[in-house]
Amino acid sequence: MRFTTFVFTSLLTASVFSAPAPRAPLQVEKYNGETNGKYIVTLKPGVSPSTILGGITTSFNTVLNGFVLENADHLESILANPMVESVSEDGIMHVMTTTTQTDAPWGLSRVSAEGKLSRTDTKALDYEYSYKETTGAVDAYVVDTGVYVEHEGFEGRASWGYAAFPYLEVDGNGHGTHCAGTIASKQFGISKHANIIAVKVLSDAGSGWTSDIVKGLDWVAENVEKTGNPSVVSMSLGGGVSDPLDTAVKNLISKGIHVIVAAGNSNVDAKDTSPAHVQEAITVGASDINDARADFSNFGSILDVFAPGVDITSTWIGTKSSTNTISGTSMATPHVAGLVAYLLALDGSICPADMAKKITEMGEHGLIADVKDSPNVIIHNGL
Repeated sequence: MRFTTFVFTSLLTASVFSAPAPRAPLQVEKYNGETNGKYIVTLKPGVSPSTILGGITTSFNTVLNGFVLENADHLESILANPMVESVSEDGIMHVMTTTTQTDAPWGLSRVSAEGKLSRTDTKALDYEYSYKETTGAVDAYVVDTGVYVEHEGFEGRASWGYAAFPYLEVDGNGHGTHCAGTIASKQFGISKHANIIAVKVLSDAGSGWTSDIVKGLDWVAENVEKTGNPSVVSMSLGGGVSDPLDTAVKNLISKGIHVIVAAGNSNVDAKDTSPAHVQEAITVGASDINDARADFSNFGSILDVFAPGVDITSTWIGTKSSTNTISGTSMATPHVAGLVAYLLALDGSICPADMAKKITEMGEHGLIADVKDSPNVIIHNGL
């Protein structure tokens, strides 16, 4: 079956007579953001830091029972000590500032606006988009036709991850590059600091085999396990019902990876489309600048939200500054993938089910015309 596009001193030892039973070593709790090479060690109640390690310079006595491990020299022993409750990377916090971009396309503006936009010029690039500045390593996997990673809009944050054989690491179509730009490019992206990882599973003609898509998702799962970074997968593609693809998407989500899928462009119920009908995924329909369902957008109870998908301007192939304006649930999907990446960077990692609920709850309700049997929700970033 072919699928098509939807256009992170010294150690003191206890007496052998009082040593607790051994246990499996703890894992370091990763921090979603910049770290300083130190670790915050939390101890069990009643345990004194001095019984764990000598030469401690910073300890906590009231709000937390623990200390700062200055480097990784004794990390292995600390993790194996049964008196230790947890070990976390020492991360850097920042003030939360709100930024307003003034050269945004209408789709970004709609994500932070209250209600329908007052203008209807879809080609203008002088709309306002407000968002909170974020930090943190969030990876966005664009499972598509590839990504023109050299595009200046990605500011060096885009890279190649996987290309199904015999495809080359190049986006000869533009579709994947456009989607990536809506997720995380400087001007057109929802999430301004996310990393873009290209996963090419579709040909330059915009179609590909189910087996190649499954293999791409397999690679994503393996890579996320290696990096440990919060991750979102954007899938602006689909076709007929495929149990193997549906299972692959469900298994990816079960590993804590957020998957956003396009509803499709056939103006039919998405219940018979893979992977759109996967309940665990976030399925996205397209809306226009007038807050109406796009006349091509699939619909139905399997949808989760709508997002801007008509006359969307974003990054394109050709030159490092190329742009293009196109339509489709393919264009709506990366708005949601970008929002998920933004929220992961802003609020920290949460499970996909909770994220789906959050996206729905944050959205604006009852504003989209002609939703048919779909949930009447359009995405919003909470500002």
